[in-house]
Amino acid sequence: MSYRDRLRSAKVSSMEETSCSDQCCDNPSVESRDGDVVCLNCGMIQSRNLVGNERRAYTVEEVNKRRRTEPRWREFGPRTMLPNSKIDSKGRLINAKGKTLFSRLSKIQNSLISSIERNFWEAKPKLKMLTSKMNIPEYIKETAWKIYSVVARKKLTMGRSIDGFIAASLYAAIRVHEFPRLLEEVCDASMTPRRTVHRSLGMVVKEVLPELNLRYKPITAEQLVFRFGNDLGLPMDVQKKAINMLTEASKNGLLRTGKDPKGLAASVIYMAAKASNCRKTQAEVSEIAKVTEVTLRSRSKQIKSKLA
Repeated sequence: MSYRDRLRSAKVSSMEETSCSDQCCDNPSVESRDGDVVCLNCGMIQSRNLVGNERRAYTVEEVNKRRRTEPRWREFGPRTMLPNSKIDSKGRLINAKGKTLFSRLSKIQNSLISSIERNFWEAKPKLKMLTSKMNIPEYIKETAWKIYSVVARKKLTMGRSIDGFIAASLYAAIRVHEFPRLLEEVCDASMTPRRTVHRSLGMVVKEVLPELNLRYKPITAEQLVFRFGNDLGLPMDVQKKAINMLTEASKNGLLRTGKDPKGLAASVIYMAAKASNCRKTQAEVSEIAKVTEVTLRSRSKQIKSKLA
């Protein structure tokens, strides 16, 4: 008797002992259903079968043999995929005639799938990974997917980087909803060069956003003041003081055109922290703001001259 037969007989005997010892009704019919030993007449659960002590899978064959879950359905494209396997659903080898048949069916199915669906299959997981990596809210993720869908339908990705357009669509959605995130953070999270993302972002702003009636809103220094202040752990009164300094300098004639808002926000944060007990070094502030210390010092001089 093999080990499998002995294990099966032991399970049957344990079920019989359970049914004999615990009489749940007048006519018990005990069977194993979905991991539970249950009486089919009254519904009483006699015991449960706990699964454990499973061996690990190290090869592809062992992984495929022990897989228990089915692949998830996609939100787009066909629900059925024809794999290039040599065995059928029962584990039997497919003969040469069957291989030819399934190969031809697979080619026919691939010919019926459009290029946009193949593009979506590649882009959707990348966008999901990027948004989860950056902790982006769900409503911004949905807007980014709408933008990328229009990009794919306009065939703007042909001959260009899909990763660049995914990062550009996400940053455009961030700017539409005025979420305080920087372009450098999106580029670093997507591991895409800034030049590629910037080129793709220009095409998105020019050709896609007007079609969706979305407005691209550039990031302001006031939004970044609270962002940098929270990252540096500064109290709220210091952040409000930095906002007041920036507002007063703007009223006294500070020109913001042509200046990076990151440098302006970092300079007022540094000046406000220096005037209080929560002092921060130029290196700490410039690292958080993604600007150089030279830019920080020059912007601080310009703002200080307008405050005097």
